[in-house]
Amino acid sequence: MAQELDSILYRNIGTVEITASLKGDNQRSTPISTTSLTMQRLEERGVSSVKELTAIAPNFYQPDYGSSITSSIYVRGFGSRIDQPVLGVTLDNVPLMNKNSFDFDFYDIRRVELLRGPQGTLYGRNTSGGVMNITTLSPMAWQGVRAMAEYSTMTSARASVGYYARPSQNFGISVTAGYSHNGGHFINEYTDEMCDRGDSGSVRVRMLGHKGLWDFDNSLSVGYTNEGGYAYHHYLPDSKTTEAVNYNDPSRYERLTINEGFVARYHNDRISISSITSYQYLDDCMTLDQDFSPKSMFTMQQMQREHTLTEEIVIRNTDPKQRWQWLSGAFLFGKWLDMSSPVTFKRDGIEGLILHNTNSKIGNAFPGYCLEIPNDSFIIHSEFTIPTYGAALYHQSDIKLGNWRLTAGIRADLEYTSMDYNSWGDIAVRFSKLDGSSSHPYTPVHSSFKGNEQQLFFEILPKIAVEYNTSIGNLYATVTRGYKSGGYNTQIFSDILQMQMMNDMMDALGVHLDSVGRATYDSASATRYKPETSWNFEIGTHLLPINDLHLDASIFWIECFDQQVTVLPEGNNTGRMMSNAARARSYGIELSADYTYRGFNIRADYGYTNARFREYNDGTADYAGNYLPYAPQNTAAVMAGYTWLVDNKYLKQVTLSADWRGIGAIYWNEANTLHQDFYSLLGAQLMLRMQRCTLTLWGRNLTNTDYNVFYFKSVGEEFFSKGTPTQLGIRISVNI
Repeated sequence: MAQELDSILYRNIGTVEITASLKGDNQRSTPISTTSLTMQRLEERGVSSVKELTAIAPNFYQPDYGSSITSSIYVRGFGSRIDQPVLGVTLDNVPLMNKNSFDFDFYDIRRVELLRGPQGTLYGRNTSGGVMNITTLSPMAWQGVRAMAEYSTMTSARASVGYYARPSQNFGISVTAGYSHNGGHFINEYTDEMCDRGDSGSVRVRMLGHKGLWDFDNSLSVGYTNEGGYAYHHYLPDSKTTEAVNYNDPSRYERLTINEGFVARYHNDRISISSITSYQYLDDCMTLDQDFSPKSMFTMQQMQREHTLTEEIVIRNTDPKQRWQWLSGAFLFGKWLDMSSPVTFKRDGIEGLILHNTNSKIGNAFPGYCLEIPNDSFIIHSEFTIPTYGAALYHQSDIKLGNWRLTAGIRADLEYTSMDYNSWGDIAVRFSKLDGSSSHPYTPVHSSFKGNEQQLFFEILPKIAVEYNTSIGNLYATVTRGYKSGGYNTQIFSDILQMQMMNDMMDALGVHLDSVGRATYDSASATRYKPETSWNFEIGTHLLPINDLHLDASIFWIECFDQQVTVLPEGNNTGRMMSNAARARSYGIELSADYTYRGFNIRADYGYTNARFREYNDGTADYAGNYLPYAPQNTAAVMAGYTWLVDNKYLKQVTLSADWRGIGAIYWNEANTLHQDFYSLLGAQLMLRMQRCTLTLWGRNLTNTDYNVFYFKSVGEEFFSKGTPTQLGIRISVNI
């Protein structure tokens, strides 16, 4: 049974599955820097989400902080904390169009493939840094029941069960379900409870069919997440220490996703025509104590409801013997997003963020007088309707000339987006003497900010590659243009309305000041940000010098224009916004080696990135020459293991393995005044494989390394999020 599982479950076998052949062949034979992980490698490393691929793939970093909505991904020095991601993700050939759904539980994942660098001539939206293709186990490849249960420290648990059937030679169906409970790792001192505990569950139904020259693949998945999070520790810059998590207002994240994807392919010995159609639904709500302190300052909710439709048509030739290999495609999508983002100011926030600043100005102009607001709280409402439409045409040709292969591709990308916004708030105010005496009643003030913004983006994205093939592998050089679309800063509207309310309050009282000390915006056009573009240059190789030794290496250089960076507006802000830095560049290397000898296997991955601003002045400082924040300069991973064949009545195999990951340094701000040093994480696993089940004992961060994974500022205060401490667990997997 163990040998059967190895040959069927864990190896990349060829079947009538259509997932492996829609857009490309074996990626190690193409001019692309790739990392591929099979089901066996994923289960040996205990990978349960995209975040746990950090450092396993060179120059790939997705920190685990906040909650499932904070799916910030960094590749080769570039990334995004909000809005459009730098990396595209496909699940069984269907593109996931909202990064809020990127962080989901892995179970029965057959293969994960990361293609680094822009992939616009092959894949859909948002591929400036690469594409991650995730493929689930197919009932056409394996039939039976798979079940898994896992328990780990801090009362965390996971479980999944899947049924895979092939009633006929031409039809297969699978039904899988999974549940995960996170007991949490960090205590909120204010509530004396774990702040980052949570639960998630999902169900996936997949049906594949094959009839004549047609293949069909339909996948429906539903996922639900309800979790806490935001274990943010207050940082004291004078002593360079962090305090315990301590905030008073509830913080949580809730998400419902529905993804339906249908793939149909017609193919003969000359041509393949594929259609990929999807509907995606996202309904989520993020609730935050925005000041992350025991004070009652302000809270924020972000509620989103999004419907997405995508359609992609891919046409390619199928005869591998032809000198000219070609692929053409069209990609269409529509997204309809309704968002509500109310910000509630409480008494401490009214005093500290509004009255203190305003009254300091009033005291200079009108000695002995002050502004009074009786409200214990008030809400700034912000409602948005943001439809986005996109269309793209792409083509890629490969011409074989002996040992040489020349690749040329081009993509024309058109995108239109608009935003209807409506922000409003009500408050009472009066102008009084400092002694509190006043005969005037409070004056009600209503402020609103309403309108529409529109943007249109068009880009031409070329690609050129040269590849030389030898008996032991290939050498390649690639030049590609990357692109990440622009958008709107919805989180800054509360700041805009705060400024509007202050002006309205002054006007209602007949008090006129030159400034109340806050940034001003004339219109919502200031909330736009432009697309980010780049030129990417890469040379690399995929080698197989001897049997069971795979070597991959690449060197890259990226020139980025209008780089999108997350900034905080001036003053005691309540939001963050995306802005365009002038220019940045990144260069580095990526190395991977995988060697197997009998029962011994070792894999090593290393990535180095040197990413700096070429030009960036935010109006207060010049950051040219500084490192880009949030992306690590080094990622490294080594995993070594040995398998003993026991082959007695009960126990078949014993595998003992250890893994090490290293990440850093990471700079936390554009000024490069704060950083996380390079840190190491050590793990180990013992796997006992029996006739029908596998028992695994595992440990992560065995040295209990203390490290930071995120930094930010809110209302002038600084915060860090810390990495997960030591975890120990036991997992049992059953295959029947």
